[in-house]
Amino acid sequence: MSSTQSIVDYLVDQMAKAGQVSARKMFGEYGVYCDGKMVALICDDQLFVKPTIAGRTFIGNPVEAPPYQGAKPCFLIPGEQWDNTDWLSELIQLTYEELPLPKKKKK
Repeated sequence: MSSTQSIVDYLVDQMAKAGQVSARKMFGEYGVYCDGKMVALICDDQLFVKPTIAGRTFIGNPVEAPPYQGAKPCFLIPGEQWDNTDWLSELIQLTYEELPLPKKKKK
């Protein structure tokens, strides 16, 4: 099952305070980017944020689950947190700050 565009659009809008947030379709689901870094995935209408030390501290006791079979576990963000724009944007900003810049692809 793939994610619905309305869920993706809603989540991107909720994260907007974190920076320039966008979603790109990939492998039938969506990668969420903040200022050019992939910070989260939306799979099966669920939000998975890449795990970081700052994110773990911010969430407290995060639920971890793989976004798809064979993937490394990420923080599964429950739907009731999606409406909290400030909380979600802060989590995305903290995640962004801790993740490395993407490696440049060789031509």
